[in-house]
Amino acid sequence: MKRQRNTKIVATLGPASSTPESIRGLWEAGADVFRLNFSHGSHADHQARVHAIRALERERGRPIAILADLQGPKLRVGVFREGRVTLDSGQRFRLDTADAPGDERRARLPHPEIFAALAPGRELLLDDGKLRLRVEACGADFADTVVVTGGVLSDRKGVNVPDALLPLSPLTAKDRRDLAFALELGVDWIALSFVQRPEDVAEARALVDGRAWVLSKLEKPAAIESLDAIVALSDAVMVARGDLGVELPPEDVPGLQKRIVQSCRRAGKPVVVATQMLESMVYAPTPTRAEASDVATAVYDGADAVMLSAESASGRYPLEAVAMMDRIVRRAERDDCYRRVLQAEAAIPGSTDADAISAAVCRITSVLPVTAIAAYTSSGSTTLRIARERPLAPILSLTPDVATARRLVLAWGVHSVHTEDAADVEDMVAKATAIAEAGRFAAPGQPLLVIAGMPFGTPGSTNLLRIVRA
Repeated sequence: MKRQRNTKIVATLGPASSTPESIRGLWEAGADVFRLNFSHGSHADHQARVHAIRALERERGRPIAILADLQGPKLRVGVFREGRVTLDSGQRFRLDTADAPGDERRARLPHPEIFAALAPGRELLLDDGKLRLRVEACGADFADTVVVTGGVLSDRKGVNVPDALLPLSPLTAKDRRDLAFALELGVDWIALSFVQRPEDVAEARALVDGRAWVLSKLEKPAAIESLDAIVALSDAVMVARGDLGVELPPEDVPGLQKRIVQSCRRAGKPVVVATQMLESMVYAPTPTRAEASDVATAVYDGADAVMLSAESASGRYPLEAVAMMDRIVRRAERDDCYRRVLQAEAAIPGSTDADAISAAVCRITSVLPVTAIAAYTSSGSTTLRIARERPLAPILSLTPDVATARRLVLAWGVHSVHTEDAADVEDMVAKATAIAEAGRFAAPGQPLLVIAGMPFGTPGSTNLLRIVRA
């Protein structure tokens, strides 16, 4: 099934979308990548979903990517004697480590890492930012605060510390168990939550050890200070706008989204824009016009993929949400402004053979009516370099490595094909033209670009470009 768009769709699986029939329906509606959210569900639930996805993949003969999203540290207050309390603006409220139910004067906060990062004047956000406290005094196991914005606070609500670098690993004991299980299942991408520093990504990469590609979720403002370094260490990045919007003013998030997308495009790393994209479709069969505009804005920015969370995992209209996102993306990509915006944000090619060929590919597609770019790759680097240039023609990524084929599904404009490697140049051209014709990417006589590295099967050796006729 040839997608009629370049930007990919990531759909989260959950209670509303876990049967083989619903997974098939989501894929047919336009989902390219399936996200398993390890914050919810059991290992058995996720295993069943992976088996259903792989069965669908075999049935359709097309690689499908699976993204395992680790939960990361969850910072929460303890429980209250009455289940909840009401905090009024201006009142004093203490947070401490005492193992006792909370009341109107205090609550348990079992996270010494938070106390270590506090200082007088710093603010704490509770319950996704609904309540705000200002620290007046603090120590290793307590913080005396004043309520700036009051409200109802109930058991185990989340805590955020804006503008603070917390001395925490992004991988909890639970995450390490989930990571080992996800890798055993053979997932293609690992999404790392709570990234604050480049060292966090390095820690995860050491554990993954090449068995999947690592996607860093940017949801902490501290990560923005090391943005380019984090992007460089990651295989892909996610703009997790919901969590960013808790610790940052809402008006700051759109600019950061553009900055993150631009950093990823310069580095040639796939970037996913996520959270609340079609939020109203959790309960309604159609989105708001503002949500449609939001999805289109991510497309215009040049994002590789846009993601659905609760809309497809637990909403009432999962299939409709994917189909709607597909329609919005396709319409945005047909707009005359789309190509102009992509070109204005184009990255400057590096001084390498592969970069030069990739830039030439993009130029050729603007001069000749090229119907497809057949890129042979073993590691995926050739395909990603071409995708970074955002060429006019679709990219047929041909690889003998099924893991590489699946991982590249996330990248902009890429149609992954798992196929045998070419024996020589003639075989390379014959395979590329046959696959292009079979997939309806080219008709006899139409121009096709073929990209490869010589000798064949050598990662990073892209040095050959041929214009052929299908």
